[in-house]
Amino acid sequence: MSIFADLPQETVQDLAKRVWQKQADAGSVIVSQEDRGDQLFVIASGKVKVVLYGETGREIILSILRDGDFFGEMSLLDRQPRSANVVAVEDSQLLGLDRDAFQTHLTANPQTALAILAEMSGRLRHADEVIGNLALLDVYARVARTVRDLAQKQGEPVDGGLLIRERPTQQEIAGLIGTSRETVSRALNDFTRRGLLEMSGKQILVRWGFLRKMEEAA
Repeated sequence: MSIFADLPQETVQDLAKRVWQKQADAGSVIVSQEDRGDQLFVIASGKVKVVLYGETGREIILSILRDGDFFGEMSLLDRQPRSANVVAVEDSQLLGLDRDAFQTHLTANPQTALAILAEMSGRLRHADEVIGNLALLDVYARVARTVRDLAQKQGEPVDGGLLIRERPTQQEIAGLIGTSRETVSRALNDFTRRGLLEMSGKQILVRWGFLRKMEEAA
């Protein structure tokens, strides 16, 4: 898992002996907003979404997390209730770490805290970018930014571009950027007609030309 990849082996071993396993079935709520937060979770395998719900039941997706990502750290650090809901998108295997075990580990292994803080800093920067995108960009530009970010984070270099093997659903993308699934569908189809993307099932080939256009627009 990338967040722990640079830690000394003895630090990882100390952390590993303190965690416990949890199975989350697809569609189940792992943590609920306003619940007491006394556990951090790392995703060993699977996929979850961090969401808020409006008064009308509208779902706002804050982020989609996969293997190696973690959540729940804010409540462990500030002892406040959960700030959002986390729902399993597919069957997921989680590693849990309780507050007492977490604090005991950090006392002896401060480098773990630095690794978590670095990841949290990256998330805050991303949140700032998302807020700016919602305020300043039209919907097509927000879809394009989302595809670019996915390609940079998950894409595998192949002939012609970066291949995303398992993209979020159109509804998930819509929730991430504050629009409708139909609008996301139109934008992706338009990018495909223009030869910037190739879609096949859950896979998207993001052409180098698409990425160059995004760099020029930045």
